Amino acid sequence: MRYGVSGSGFGNGGKDGGLGDEWGVRAARSRALAVLRVRGRALGAAILPAAVAVVLYAGEVTGHFTGTGWATARVITTVLAVVVLLAAAAVALVVARARPAVTPTVELSETAAPDLHRLVRDLADRLDVPAPSAIALTPDCDSWLEDRSHRAHGRAAVPAGAGPVLVIGSPFLWWMRVGELRAVLAPVVAGTGPAADPDIAAARRFVRGLDAAVAVPDEPGLDPLRRFGARGVGRVARLLLRACGNHAAEMERGVAAAGSERAQAVDQGTRIVAQEQVGLAYAGWDRLLTRVALPAWRMGRWPSRLDAGVVSALTELSRRDRLAEGFSSRLGERPACDLLEEPGAVDEAASLLAARLFHGGPAEAGPDWAPVDWSRYPEEVVDRKWRADAARLHDVLDRLSTAADPEAPEAPTLTRVLTHLTAPQDRPSTPSAPTEDDDLPVVPPGAEAAAEARAQAHAHARPEPLAAEEEDRHETEGRNEHEAEIDAEHETDAEHEIDAEDEDDVRNPAADALAAALSAQVAREDAEREARAAAGATAGAASGAAGFTGPDGPWPLAPLLPPRTGRDLLADHVTALVCCAAVDTTGAAPGLDWLDGPALLVDGERAADLGPRVLALVEEGDPAPLRAWLSTTGVRPEKPVRLL
Repeated sequence: MRYGVSGSGFGNGGKDGGLGDEWGVRAARSRALAVLRVRGRALGAAILPAAVAVVLYAGEVTGHFTGTGWATARVITTVLAVVVLLAAAAVALVVARARPAVTPTVELSETAAPDLHRLVRDLADRLDVPAPSAIALTPDCDSWLEDRSHRAHGRAAVPAGAGPVLVIGSPFLWWMRVGELRAVLAPVVAGTGPAADPDIAAARRFVRGLDAAVAVPDEPGLDPLRRFGARGVGRVARLLLRACGNHAAEMERGVAAAGSERAQAVDQGTRIVAQEQVGLAYAGWDRLLTRVALPAWRMGRWPSRLDAGVVSALTELSRRDRLAEGFSSRLGERPACDLLEEPGAVDEAASLLAARLFHGGPAEAGPDWAPVDWSRYPEEVVDRKWRADAARLHDVLDRLSTAADPEAPEAPTLTRVLTHLTAPQDRPSTPSAPTEDDDLPVVPPGAEAAAEARAQAHAHARPEPLAAEEEDRHETEGRNEHEAEIDAEHETDAEHEIDAEDEDDVRNPAADALAAALSAQVAREDAEREARAAAGATAGAASGAAGFTGPDGPWPLAPLLPPRTGRDLLADHVTALVCCAAVDTTGAAPGLDWLDGPALLVDGERAADLGPRVLALVEEGDPAPLRAWLSTTGVRPEKPVRLL
């Protein structure tokens, strides 16, 4: 169970500086007792029929409850008590044996990161709390404490009675400096104190068991009878979770407040700067995963230095964004990854875990799932991605042309796509501005501004009206404003209708048909890839390969699949085809932009003006902007491109 930004301190009988002095921990303990009272009420409800049966049998022995009616009551109560006790025992057994959720992590032993373990222990001593039992990394921009004392965790479990595991986001180690990391971890490490409190620990175990029991019916491999029983247990666990959910949430809030309170004494000035770095690291990490790593994962390659890449991405962000100015100047200080003995090996393990967590795939490298270095990224990912997209686009065009005309398919050229997507020119053109030859009067340049200036000067020079005239004028202006608002609403509705009609006119039927066929093809390929990835990931999880821990369920757990419309997909494929043509016929080359992913380099500079021209072709069927760019760049669209 994740504890988030946990609290601090551990019980010392209410002495100064201990757990009892922190109001957050007192509030957390009171909420923990409320959670335990829910457990006690459930236990009391389970043994109530048995207690009633005991009373009835005692009354029979003493001669107070005799007769046929009391005998029938004893039999009914006994049967009910046995059924309720068996059901309660089943629920308790499932709750006790259910495996709580565990975060996929890369374990960091003390031999792999002695300086990091020493830093955490020193921090715990300064906070006067127990040190975490272990340290692990996860490909996420967050840090928390996680209880892994449950025996169902297998090799990931820590000894019974040991403290929680400190989980650190791997991007923090590469982007943050040592002092910043210490400041960020201070309130998290402070949470080991409340974790040792008996009441809070018992409440957490109860809630964690209920949460795991709710997920038992969805586990694979259950026969129909066991699944039916698991559903009943799940309903009871869900009912108990609803009863104690608010108390558990308030308990964690109290623990977090206590952790922040105690950590205020540790590097308070550095903590402010470190919190800014947390937000910046999250933005850079998200951009790196979605724009840079995801295209590589789709091509069967996983970048082996993702954490080092986030430093390059954030450095590029600080160069472009004036809000991030000065952040890159920190790079001269000692990075937190120096606390590791082998940063490269740890980064590679965390990168593979990120690939499995967000995309799925085998647990080990292979021919179709190989690591790629950043220096090889343009060649092994960008170029292959462009040519694979271009091949898919021409394959779909071949099927469409074969269905319409059974002649031989055309060569894979850019001219073919330009001709196919060019909209017919029989649409009425957009009305142009009036000229001197039109019947409408022509307003000379600057006349409107001069007229407005004269009106303002006349308004300032006008004398103040009398009171009666002022009142009449206000009434007239009020009526005029009301009528103007009504007219404006009607005009707005009419404009929306005209815009909708214009959008319908602008739509390119050829692009719509091609986008629909392309979307269907991509969906089929994704389904096949996900089936292969699920099979390989399940086998890898069962074997426990790659040296990291995680759930036994199917991967990926959090897939990065941003929804894309058919037009967006078509624009991406046309852009890929244009880039292939540029690489084959000019001196252009594939490149890597740390914030935007694959990029086309023309004369060493990124071609940033290509996207709007492709959109004009796809959205409006207008090839003129793209043809102008091709002519300027020297790309020959009639030449066949090399496909993957």
